[in-house]
Amino acid sequence: MLNIDLTGRRALVAGVADDQGFGFAIARALAEAGARVSVATWPPALNIFLNLLERGKMDESRRLSNGELLTFEQIFPLDAVFDTLEDAPEELRASKRYKDVGDFSISGLATRWREAFGEQSLDVVVHSLANGPEVKKPLIETSRNGYLAAISASAYSMVSMVQRLAPLMRPGGAVLSLTYMASEKVIPGYGGGMSSAKAALESDTRLLGFEAGRKYGIRVNTISAGPWSSRAASAIGIIERMQDYVAKNAPLTDPMTPTDVAATAAFLCSPLAAAITGSTIYVDKGYHTMGMGVEI
Repeated sequence: MLNIDLTGRRALVAGVADDQGFGFAIARALAEAGARVSVATWPPALNIFLNLLERGKMDESRRLSNGELLTFEQIFPLDAVFDTLEDAPEELRASKRYKDVGDFSISGLATRWREAFGEQSLDVVVHSLANGPEVKKPLIETSRNGYLAAISASAYSMVSMVQRLAPLMRPGGAVLSLTYMASEKVIPGYGGGMSSAKAALESDTRLLGFEAGRKYGIRVNTISAGPWSSRAASAIGIIERMQDYVAKNAPLTDPMTPTDVAATAAFLCSPLAAAITGSTIYVDKGYHTMGMGVEI
């Protein structure tokens, strides 16, 4: 039997704050494959996430196939808009949700990882991060600040994470992000520069696949996932319509779930995908192949 085996490997999934989204599903799949998993969580959501874990509110979704509960080696605070702590405004650093979490920057994450596990101790990095403050605005109405904020949080954060975490990774490791088809086709309502950010993320995946492959011997890929109505995606405002439209018009009409994405993620992060890098892998029930909707 050909198994996805990540036994003895350590993984970091950035962008997990509940059990509803792709990030949590990927963390669970990596653990099912044998990896030891840590997560990084946005500071304003950190206490809520910790409380959900402590009160057992996520026990059912944390249950693995062997009956044990998914446990995280470490839970790190992370605001991936900031490369260093000094980049964050003093007002933010002193605010209630940030002041007690320590260094929440990407550099701080790398330092904390090194302190917890040492050098050459990381095998898998998953970037499950995206934010566009003006996502409900059409691109033609998006401000410069809104556009740049979407690029910063959703695309450059990936570049910054590879810069700072790749030196901690063992050769043969894998970096994975999540993108969306709005990078290449018009999705009305998915605005605020988020389509541009996803296009940048896919382009960066190709170049980072080359550069990180040559420099560190690691692979970089991205999954173009179909729409899923997670709590984070609800900010778009039309996610249910998007999900319903894809279900009606994709070649495969059974509902897509985070498990579909998570299984592909586990494969891409495993030695079975050792020859795949710089690629965008579609996990959307084949919807990206369609040139016209079935229901018009």
